Amino acid sequence: MRNIMVINSKGGSGKSTIATNLASYFATQNKKVVLMDYDQQGSSMDWLASRSSARPPIEGIAAYKKSAKRPKRNTDFVIHDAPARMHGGDLSKMLNKAQTILIPVLPSPIDMRAVSGFIAEIKKSAPVQRKRAKLALVANRSRDYTNIYWELDDFLSKQRIPFLTMLRDSQNYIKAAERGLGIFEMAPAATELDREMWEPILKWVKSKRSQP
Repeated sequence: MRNIMVINSKGGSGKSTIATNLASYFATQNKKVVLMDYDQQGSSMDWLASRSSARPPIEGIAAYKKSAKRPKRNTDFVIHDAPARMHGGDLSKMLNKAQTILIPVLPSPIDMRAVSGFIAEIKKSAPVQRKRAKLALVANRSRDYTNIYWELDDFLSKQRIPFLTMLRDSQNYIKAAERGLGIFEMAPAATELDREMWEPILKWVKSKRSQP
């Protein structure tokens, strides 16, 4: 069972967008996928509720509920959509659930300042220090060639952990979310550029570099 976590201490960074797209991608590869939502807002569960039963199945678990069950043993991938505002012991406990960690960052000075300390905290956490988890960064909702685009590119490149790609600020993600879909389930011609931007994430997640 492979556990992949999408996490950032700051809300609104696009964690659910990345988590749901990862879940839908692996589902299209005939994998048994569980999507665990730890956020009380339940964005990932809302996405799943909009998903057609005709699409490849994804099991949803509202992990923020005390009654939440555990993924079945025959699950191939568990995608964890982590809550915001996690620090200290709560953060370490959450990170213990994953072998692979993705941190989305928005192109804004506020988000970059906030995530800087969070990255440092994750690096010092027991799961990462003991090499039980690997992490990487993803720039989210970026607009090409703006000043902040280059600032974010420079900032992420200096963090000394893999910086995988920049996902663009695309209406395709909004359209996909409304229908409970992922980018790889939409028309290839309309999502070609977004699919290309996702390739570095998928390549890294599938590689041994993303696993302890």
